[in-house]
Amino acid sequence: MTGVPASATGGTGRPAPRGKLGAAAVNQASLWNIANILTMVRLVLVPGFVLLLFQDGGHDPAWRAWAWAAFAVAMITDVFDGHLARTYNLVTDFGKIADPIADKAIMAAGLISLSLLGDLPWWVTAVILARELGITLMRFWVIRHGVIPASRGGKMKTLAQGTAVGMYVLMLTGPLATLRFWVMAVAVVLTVVTGLDYVRQAVVLRRSGLAAERAAAAERADAR
Repeated sequence: MTGVPASATGGTGRPAPRGKLGAAAVNQASLWNIANILTMVRLVLVPGFVLLLFQDGGHDPAWRAWAWAAFAVAMITDVFDGHLARTYNLVTDFGKIADPIADKAIMAAGLISLSLLGDLPWWVTAVILARELGITLMRFWVIRHGVIPASRGGKMKTLAQGTAVGMYVLMLTGPLATLRFWVMAVAVVLTVVTGLDYVRQAVVLRRSGLAAERAAAAERADAR
């Protein structure tokens, strides 16, 4: 199945004429794929998660459990939408922009909400969000020289953050409350360590990119 409507091919199996209508049909079909739909579901879950978390003052165990369920679904869609997009060639410009926004939005919503409720120290929220924003801006800074790929450490960081925030959303007591503290501590350490590693990669990538540009400019000058 190509995802192109029959009207785009004239209903006869022949390719549609090259034109604005045919291009629009193909672009529209490629946008509404399962990977992008999961990303949009995650974006919609962000305000829903916050509303559930703050019901009855934000300290009702039942509402917190529902908020955890919304957060868990959002994190699961984060795993599957990227995998589906890469596996079935469903990568779109919309997905490239919306997917990281959805990732940052659900995590930021969880951290800020928990800090507003007094369940999580503000310095933890500040460290994690500053790292995420800084790395995002840094990727744009070096993007003309190349793309910094997601590392295994970065994936571990994301898993640790999601697990820790999920445990804080639930109103845990006893040993589980102690465990969530240590899970969040691991998440913070991974956040800082992987952030420093991304900075190192960005500096190396920019230096090599600038060196390549200078070499190419020198070759063009010699050829004149």
